[in-house]
Amino acid sequence: MRGCRVTETITLQFDGGSRGNPGPAGIGVVLRAADGTVLRGLGRFIGRATNNVAEYKALIAALEEAKKLGAKKIVVRGDSELIIRQMRGEYRVKHPELRGLYDEAQFLLHQFDEAKIEHNLREHNTLADELANLAMDRKGEVSGDDLPDGGGAAPSAGVDAPTPAATKAGDRFVCGRCGCAIEVRKPSPIRPHQLRPFVCQCGMKMGAGA
Repeated sequence: MRGCRVTETITLQFDGGSRGNPGPAGIGVVLRAADGTVLRGLGRFIGRATNNVAEYKALIAALEEAKKLGAKKIVVRGDSELIIRQMRGEYRVKHPELRGLYDEAQFLLHQFDEAKIEHNLREHNTLADELANLAMDRKGEVSGDDLPDGGGAAPSAGVDAPTPAATKAGDRFVCGRCGCAIEVRKPSPIRPHQLRPFVCQCGMKMGAGA
């Protein structure tokens, strides 16, 4: 394994929630490769906050994780119409509590070579939502591995999950935790739907494997 610079477009999904608004709050973040594979999934308890503050903190966390991964091109998707429209400049940021978070998110966003922001329907943002809720339940930090399905790319977990595809010689998979990469030299002969994820030495799942 070796580290690499990520050249493909990475999709960032984020979600934040508060039980009480304001109340105990959590964030959920999912980073996906171009083929829909989950590279990184995390949830974090952020204490007492409003829904909008949680949404912005989730967006900031997603952008920070993408920077750690070495991503240069990103598509950001969230189900908060307010946050998406504010980040696009379509809505003004009037609340002083959100202004600083907005500025931080804009600063991070402009560090990428290419960045697009899109609204994501709630039903396509379920994995980030599950991570945020699990973090609130546990009042701590969680990962995709803490979810019942291990944070896998189930159809309801994100952006229209792709049909399983066989690996090909030359395919590369990047670890969202430590940045290591593996390259397929001899594809597995088994059917795509039977493939199991590669697992990095750090324990992170890295997409379809053998």
